[in-house]
Amino acid sequence: MKVTEAELVISAVSQKQYPNNRLPEIALAGRSNVGKSSFINKLIQRKNLARTSSKPGKTQTLNFYKINDAFYFVDVPGYGYAKVSKREREKWGVMMEEYFETQALLRACVLITDLRHEPTKDDVQMYAFLKYHELPVIIIATKMDKVPKGKRAKQLKQTFQTLSVESGDIVIPFSAETGEGKEEAWRYIRQYIS
Repeated sequence: MKVTEAELVISAVSQKQYPNNRLPEIALAGRSNVGKSSFINKLIQRKNLARTSSKPGKTQTLNFYKINDAFYFVDVPGYGYAKVSKREREKWGVMMEEYFETQALLRACVLITDLRHEPTKDDVQMYAFLKYHELPVIIIATKMDKVPKGKRAKQLKQTFQTLSVESGDIVIPFSAETGEGKEEAWRYIRQYIS
């Protein structure tokens, strides 16, 4: 998909602030520092639209990125980061639940995991949460370039098994460094925004 326009429209903390121009939305979820911003930037071929940070827990709002005036990527706060106060984490939880439970324009969720490691308990919980809300999930197993070619199939299988991936959902190995997996990711995202 050729991206000609991409902009951060709003960083929202509640439903009152969501954009109201009725475009379909694709949510992006994953633990802190797993590479959500790098994934967005690689897909849209921009270096810094989504800010990457070496500090986990940077995304603290729902960031609505409008792409080609056709749909939104909605970057939700990363989970599983210990250095944020319990109260702050609870606030994020409420904000994310409100979004996932009330947003009729949400078409699918991209769940980003790290191919180098087995999905965490938080990843498993997030996948279960998304399936509870009957959302299609595209799992992006990122950092593929850091896994030797001979071990990728084993790591992918581990991702499928640990998350108990339901039929209809897909796991795509991806690298923000090399762009591998980008076309496949767009192919599946396009199904939900057209």
